[in-house]
Amino acid sequence: MSSTSFRIRRLGPTDVLALRQLNAMFSAAFEDPESYGGAPPSDTYAANLLAKEHIVVLVALSGGDVVGGLVAYELEKFERARSEFYIYDLAVAEAHRRQSIATDLINTLREIAAQRGGWVVYVQADYGDEPAIALYEKLGCREDVMHFDIAVESAAR
Repeated sequence: MSSTSFRIRRLGPTDVLALRQLNAMFSAAFEDPESYGGAPPSDTYAANLLAKEHIVVLVALSGGDVVGGLVAYELEKFERARSEFYIYDLAVAEAHRRQSIATDLINTLREIAAQRGGWVVYVQADYGDEPAIALYEKLGCREDVMHFDIAVESAAR
């Protein structure tokens, strides 16, 4: 286990290279090279995403290396003038785990959410991912829900 210091930084539109490093780290952490590297978007597309206020991309940097990261989306609500923040991806490189990086990433997102009028940050975890479940239970309350993926293909009419 490495014991290096790190700093958390939100990426902006000029940080496409750091976003690519984050995707490479996600690819290794999630063991999913096809999703995170199989068809990378153009620099213009990536920069446009990073410019959007409702998309939050945070990285943990050790030196110049991305050692952890979080991608979250702000979802504006209709029932009240408030937002929810959904953590879509969160990972820390294996050599840098157990150093509070994930907790610091989430706490940074919580600060951003508070500044933007958010009322909750939520995240999903897979059954069996005990380290993630332990982290999320430490920071919040657990709700057991079902998740469904609905294909986008046109429905036959």
